[in-house]
Amino acid sequence: MAGLNSSSNLVELHDVSVTQDEHVVIRSVNLNIMPGEFIYLIGKTGSGKSSLLRALYADLPLASGSGMVCGHDLSTIHRKNVHILRRDLGIVFQDFSLLHDRSAEENLAFVLRATGWSETTAIHQRIQTCLEAVGLGTKGYKMPHTLSGGEQQRLSIARALLNEPPLIVADEPTGNLDPETTEGILVLLHELAKDNRSVIMATHDHEAFKRHPGRVLQCIDGHISSFDSVPG
Repeated sequence: MAGLNSSSNLVELHDVSVTQDEHVVIRSVNLNIMPGEFIYLIGKTGSGKSSLLRALYADLPLASGSGMVCGHDLSTIHRKNVHILRRDLGIVFQDFSLLHDRSAEENLAFVLRATGWSETTAIHQRIQTCLEAVGLGTKGYKMPHTLSGGEQQRLSIARALLNEPPLIVADEPTGNLDPETTEGILVLLHELAKDNRSVIMATHDHEAFKRHPGRVLQCIDGHISSFDSVPG
């Protein structure tokens, strides 16, 4: 982890703007995220939610302003070194983004090897720890298409946990799931927002933060406004 301690902000954005296809999609954003926070990012489709998350994991560059994520200066991150940033954060996508020709275990092993792990025993142990953390401890041998939608999303969360990141960025992680499965994923993500780990989750489900309180950020026309934590 790049120079973080328990009192550091995991995210610091100062007057940040982000463009996509030459259009400004996020402007004048100031945001700090402390360890242990659970943050909901809400807003209509096209309001800039996904663009903000993509900027956090350096899939979109900052057009202006400055940003630090997990101790990394976003202005120094580019395609050739983006893996350094992504070792320190986990990404969960709506569509799971799994490798369908590999088992659950092989999906996780692929990521570990890509991020510098080489010792077979250590890889196996880390995979088993992460599978157990998301309730898939006995399903590592299964192919993704044999898992339910909820199980596939749990596997993608296990993948996000592999390098013990202090920050998890989740873009509509329950968007393709039924209500019962959604509830299980929300409970799991809230359990992960402990021990100085934070989660920022884009969602259209406004009932989620009524059931599971957290800090709420609303994205309106590329601007971010903040609500207090919702009471239980």
